[in-house]
Amino acid sequence: MVANRLRQASGAHLADGGHAAYQGLTVIHHRKAWTPDLVIAPRDLDELSDEEDLGVDASGVAAVFEVVSPGREARSRDRERKRRAYARAGIPLYVMIDDFDGEGTVSVLTSPNPDKAVYADDHRVPYGSDAVVPDGPAKGFAIGEAITKP
Repeated sequence: MVANRLRQASGAHLADGGHAAYQGLTVIHHRKAWTPDLVIAPRDLDELSDEEDLGVDASGVAAVFEVVSPGREARSRDRERKRRAYARAGIPLYVMIDDFDGEGTVSVLTSPNPDKAVYADDHRVPYGSDAVVPDGPAKGFAIGEAITKP
């Protein structure tokens, strides 16, 4: 499964730093909750707990990754609604692994504009090439065939 390969590879990439890769972690921003396929956040999550202890506050999240799900509603959620929500929350990096975009693409979105709920930079890479995280704790992490393979 793509999400498991992504977690294992990102975890190895982050092993010597102050951040870790998490699955099943709920990100909270202005009383809205999202559960990305993978979250990169500080190892000490206690510093990020939201006021109601339902998840982690988005302000401390370094990156979110989504593996786009099948079905029109799920694709819309991952490609549009979550994209706007993560940008609105100011999460610096959103990566979408999308089997349903042509032959498959990895989109690396950076430079969020919370006021407009958009990412200013959107770098799309077709499957077969490496999509590389440009900045942050996961800088240099490459999402390539080892992760996106069927």
